[in-house]
Amino acid sequence: MDIVGDRNFVEVPGSERYVLPPLLVRTASGVRRLDRVMEMAEKMIDQEELIPVRPLEDELDLGRRRLDLAVNLVDQYLGFVQQWQWGEGILEWIRQCETTFETRADLRSLLRPDVWPHAARSSFVRLIEDKAVPTGTVEVEKAVGLRLTFRQPPPLRCFSDQFLLYLNSPLAESAYNTWACMSPAPISSLPPERFEFQVLSTSLE
Repeated sequence: MDIVGDRNFVEVPGSERYVLPPLLVRTASGVRRLDRVMEMAEKMIDQEELIPVRPLEDELDLGRRRLDLAVNLVDQYLGFVQQWQWGEGILEWIRQCETTFETRADLRSLLRPDVWPHAARSSFVRLIEDKAVPTGTVEVEKAVGLRLTFRQPPPLRCFSDQFLLYLNSPLAESAYNTWACMSPAPISSLPPERFEFQVLSTSLE
């Protein structure tokens, strides 16, 4: 077992570099009618009275503020969908990696919790981070947390503005940490220099 800083790494026999299945991430938002999403955002603004009325404010200014807030909510929602899609791809990739480990005698024991040091499903998430996979604005742990919370991304009308603007990050973080702690400690990391994988984007709906 290698120890780097405060992290433990599992010992992988030999010096072979292992090729893991590709990580497939859907890049299309799945939102076919952006105009309908805007309508949902505007209805949310009206129903929850998100725009306080200012004295002497004319209709043009009020409409501009309403549009700006609707655009902001839609941006937050599309960001949520993008994070969820990354989480979906990552969880499927982890399942494929587990199958790969099970078919390799030299890797199989690394995922056994009765053997220490051992890796866990969260070790694959850490591997993505250690490999510095380009994810744009997506936070990998948050993405997995959102996917664990939602089997499918709900439509915008199912959310409140409080969730989109403030609550989704803490909720996703809590879901991820709960999932990561399901494996018995201590959990060791996978040495990034011993594993390779590609990240492929797909626009399939």
